[in-house]
Amino acid sequence: MEIKSHLADRFVAKPPSSLIAALIYGPDQGMVRERATALAKTIAPDLNDPFRVAELDESSIDSDPARIWDEAAALSMIGGRRVVRVRGAGNALAKGFEQFLADPKGDALIVVEAGELAKTAALRRVFEEAENAAAIACYPDNERGLEEVVRNALKAFGLSIEPDALDYAVSHLGSDRGVTRSELEKLALYAMGDKTVTMAHVKAVMGDESELRMDETFDAAGEGDFGALDQSLSRLWAAGTSPVGVLRQAMTHFQRLLLVRAEMDEGGNAEGAMRKLRPPVHFARVNAFRAQVGRWTSPKLEEALTYLYEAEALAKTTAVPAEAATGRALLSAAALAGRK
Repeated sequence: MEIKSHLADRFVAKPPSSLIAALIYGPDQGMVRERATALAKTIAPDLNDPFRVAELDESSIDSDPARIWDEAAALSMIGGRRVVRVRGAGNALAKGFEQFLADPKGDALIVVEAGELAKTAALRRVFEEAENAAAIACYPDNERGLEEVVRNALKAFGLSIEPDALDYAVSHLGSDRGVTRSELEKLALYAMGDKTVTMAHVKAVMGDESELRMDETFDAAGEGDFGALDQSLSRLWAAGTSPVGVLRQAMTHFQRLLLVRAEMDEGGNAEGAMRKLRPPVHFARVNAFRAQVGRWTSPKLEEALTYLYEAEALAKTTAVPAEAATGRALLSAAALAGRK
């Protein structure tokens, strides 16, 4: 079945019990990840639980098609329904999922994440036509939807926002839900202690000055320049910069690269894709950003983002020094930039 955009968030928050699998796809990869996570948590609240959650990618299924049946039929040692997450799916998996949905095994929920898929894409068609599956598209928020996202995100921190500040924030957000969430979290933390977010708050966090902070670090990682990256990280740690803050902004940088790269993969051009980014690329960094887009492929950018997500989890939940986890993730990303 096909889930309409305005019903998507409600659907992933409370899916029907008959749902066996869901394909969540689209150009807004931050929204894809957010909705996939929300859907998976309706079955397994702790997505780090290895007994309840299995993670696969297209290559592992392509090399062993029976893996989906095996994981779906596996039983949790501690009881409860399981979740199987499949990342980076493409049309090569369409036939396998068609067979699985026609004869599903076990009771696990399969949550599949993919990039933008054409209306005629085989993988999308399989999920739209199956009665026990769902296809959910994720496109960048429109202005009205983005206003709601901003208000709700700030409300969770006990904050309201002035109308002019809301207009400014909306004009600088919206190209990717993950980027939007990251920026709003920074805004809420900056305004903490006040009851209302003002234009001064928003400009301090989303203005040109804040946009240029740490950019040399992310450019070094995006260009595969290990020496510059090492020096830049040393300066950040000497200044007392938060490692988690560095990771969050690094995620934003690589998510923006992925947005442009994905549009180019669909036949677009870098200039047009970069003009759609919100906030826009600072004029002083346009050439550097364009050069980085040319060095990367979408799969490599997704791999780099995985390093960053994992580093944030390490920094927050283990005894691993946050600076070490952050540096290792960015160095790993830089290594990918050097490989076509």
